[in-house]
Amino acid sequence: MAGGGLSQFWRTLSVNRLAMAGLMVVACLVLVATLAPWLAPWDPNQINVSAILLPPSWTHPFGTDELGRDVFSRMIFGARVSLQVGFVAAGLATLVGVFLGALAGYYGGWVEAAIMRFTDMMLCFPTFFLILAVIALLDPNILNIMAVIGLTSWMGVARLVRAEFLTLKEWEFVVAVKSLGAGDIRIIFRHILPNAMAPVLVALTLGVAGAILTESGLSFLGLGVQPPEPSWGNILNQGKDNIEIAWWLSLFPGLAILVTVLGYNLLGEGIRDALDPRLR
Repeated sequence: MAGGGLSQFWRTLSVNRLAMAGLMVVACLVLVATLAPWLAPWDPNQINVSAILLPPSWTHPFGTDELGRDVFSRMIFGARVSLQVGFVAAGLATLVGVFLGALAGYYGGWVEAAIMRFTDMMLCFPTFFLILAVIALLDPNILNIMAVIGLTSWMGVARLVRAEFLTLKEWEFVVAVKSLGAGDIRIIFRHILPNAMAPVLVALTLGVAGAILTESGLSFLGLGVQPPEPSWGNILNQGKDNIEIAWWLSLFPGLAILVTVLGYNLLGEGIRDALDPRLR
């Protein structure tokens, strides 16, 4: 994106109040995750048998859990897990989707047919249950979770990129580059792909929200990030057993997931509007 295009993009995005609210949420999440060791008032794994299931107070702003650990500190460190899973899983899904979508859209023919039929087959499986099945066979650590979420979430990106390539490969600048003898790899990644990145950027932003939500669901079911490492999902899982007497164990991580996913969705919608020339 050229300097003038970037300036126009930012001007359009900055007047969208909902998008800027989403950007603030994302920025706060990144800041909290980065500064977690300095922001957390307690060790997130420190057990205190004299402070079991204490309600929110000045000492423990979000209360404590069934082992006396400070929920506020665990929430702060849980933001790190959400950030890692969101960016790595969505980034992996985007890379796979861009690669397969570019090949399908550029070459067409049997290459397109094979890739798109495989994409359709992947879409036939309920994604969350497919992830559950794979995680059940693997060690449920954060690396496996990021890989599985990423490798089961690329189909939408592949379809978007394919559609863009089908249009762009017929444009005059591509015909001109071909006439100069440029190879397929150069044409795909140097000339066509940069012009197809607008919907990919939107899909990446929305994909981060989906990955965070999926990880939280897996952790809530006990198949995600394993204790004692804190994540918002496993804090919710611990809270369900004490929901009648310790409401804070469900309320605060639930709100964190809601606000974070909403923030990424608002930012993604804002980026889509800013990149769409018809809405300027």
